[in-house]
Amino acid sequence: MMKPAVLLVPVLLAALSAPSRSAVQTTARKSPARSPRAAEKPVPFAAGETLIYDVAYSSFLTAGTATLSVAKKQPSGGSVAYYITAEGRPTPFLSRLYPVYYKVDTLLDAFTLLPQRGSIYGDESGRRRTKIIRFDQPGRTAEYEVQARRSTTTTVRLDGDTQDALSVIYVLRTLPIADRFETTLRVLDSGDKYQVRVKVDGREQIESAIGRLQAWRVVPTATDASGRRLGRGLSIWLSADRRRVPLRMEAGLPIGTFAFVLREMR
Repeated sequence: MMKPAVLLVPVLLAALSAPSRSAVQTTARKSPARSPRAAEKPVPFAAGETLIYDVAYSSFLTAGTATLSVAKKQPSGGSVAYYITAEGRPTPFLSRLYPVYYKVDTLLDAFTLLPQRGSIYGDESGRRRTKIIRFDQPGRTAEYEVQARRSTTTTVRLDGDTQDALSVIYVLRTLPIADRFETTLRVLDSGDKYQVRVKVDGREQIESAIGRLQAWRVVPTATDASGRRLGRGLSIWLSADRRRVPLRMEAGLPIGTFAFVLREMR
């Protein structure tokens, strides 16, 4: 399975099956105190936003559903953070073939739009593992912990402001997207560092649960520390209005092609 964060979330959500379970505690290490003049970054989402997607996988027209939620906004780590979750379920038929569950969480700082802590919980046929990243963004380090039969913790040196596997999707929505817009984001996923080049590839009309809308087609390209490109065919269509809703997501991977189509927005 490909590891870069912008590919990881769609891949994980496509095969979820177990009952919902929290993968991350909603607390984080204390951050430096904010200046009285500091202001939260403007974002096109708010606590309570829920996006539900139909998931198609290869020849399966509907493989299951996936849900992205801004569960709440809360004090965290001496600051304020959005607690964001991603989870879903396959069809009963697919869950019998491959009993697997993943849940992804992040605490996204409302002032910096950087993750304080991220987590991925996986249960693959009873083999359970939790991966946790605790960020020290000002100190340019992150603590990466794997909790399994044998737990390990390592310290990763960051090269600058860095996102995690789930926060990067929400940060994409805050960018000043326009024709020919390009930028590069740093991402830490499973202890590995990636550069994600984001390029806007025009506008298209997309049919979704919230109507037929103009949408920006955003194409992320991930490369690892050696410059090797990872994954092919990833695209995200963001509504071309102030909401910047992900209307559709596609990822072409060696294990098959995934497509997420927005079914409901609450």
